Amino acid sequence: MQNYFALFQLPQQFNIAPATLDTNYRKLLAEVHPDKFVNGSAAERMQSMQLATLANEAYQTLKQPTARARYLLQLAGVATDEENNTAMPADFLMAQMEWREAMDDARSAKDIAALDALLAEMKAQALALQQQVADQITQAPEQAAMTVRKLQFIDKVSGDVHALIAQLED
Repeated sequence: MQNYFALFQLPQQFNIAPATLDTNYRKLLAEVHPDKFVNGSAAERMQSMQLATLANEAYQTLKQPTARARYLLQLAGVATDEENNTAMPADFLMAQMEWREAMDDARSAKDIAALDALLAEMKAQALALQQQVADQITQAPEQAAMTVRKLQFIDKVSGDVHALIAQLED
């Protein structure tokens, strides 16, 4: 399996330049897109399809910070084990409960502004965790796995808040 960072000629690290990722993705896709191989042999068409699929998967992984951190840990042989390991520090559990309560309150009040404020709070927390995980990946991978689990939770709750906003706007 090809390393996603190598595929896009990026350093294998958490902090990457999104614009460079986008540019290198578009450039690679232009080279391997199946439409370019319509008149090629069956083997060329198959290889083009496989490379385009790999490029899309790699791009989606590296574009999203939580997925990028998870992938870096996977490369280092560290499993985040998000499905089975749901243990969290007490302060983070309290924050989760407060976010869920704020969502419920905003749903009842149909208060989109409160949901926007909640999203801003979670985004700030996620950015802080992303800075933390960037250091942990190389220095303390086991701690980074916990941070990735926190980021995954924030991603999930943020998605729930976005869905609730869309529901209230309808």
